[in-house]
Amino acid sequence: MISAAELAARVRGERFPLLTLEEFFAGNPHEDSLAPLAWGSGRPPLAVLQRRLAEAERAPDIAWIRVEADADSELDRPDGVVRAESIVLATTAPAAELERRLDTAALGSLGIAESDESALEDLCEVPPLHGHERIVFLVWD
Repeated sequence: MISAAELAARVRGERFPLLTLEEFFAGNPHEDSLAPLAWGSGRPPLAVLQRRLAEAERAPDIAWIRVEADADSELDRPDGVVRAESIVLATTAPAAELERRLDTAALGSLGIAESDESALEDLCEVPPLHGHERIVFLVWD
């Protein structure tokens, strides 16, 4: 899991980097660091989310999946909690298919929110898009 200090070093102005699944989820003991209102109310443990997202990322119609770090992350504390805003997917799959495949209801999620590349303007370390992928977000609140 990425530390608050490591995340702070990668922030560019007010632009937060997109994190890999491994960077955010691996060894993350802070269950409330993603969708805190859904944790305990339907959202499964982070380890389940990591497995499901890693499996989805291997699909040929998904270019990449990243975690959008939240500006409310505790960057001013050495042991601060890195929080996530949402999950970002670059994909050619229809939103309804992604919701079915990820079983967003079982994740306690509101589902897939359609977007476009302009949603990435306030972020840094964004992987390239290589074809007809579009940007969608897996959201909770």
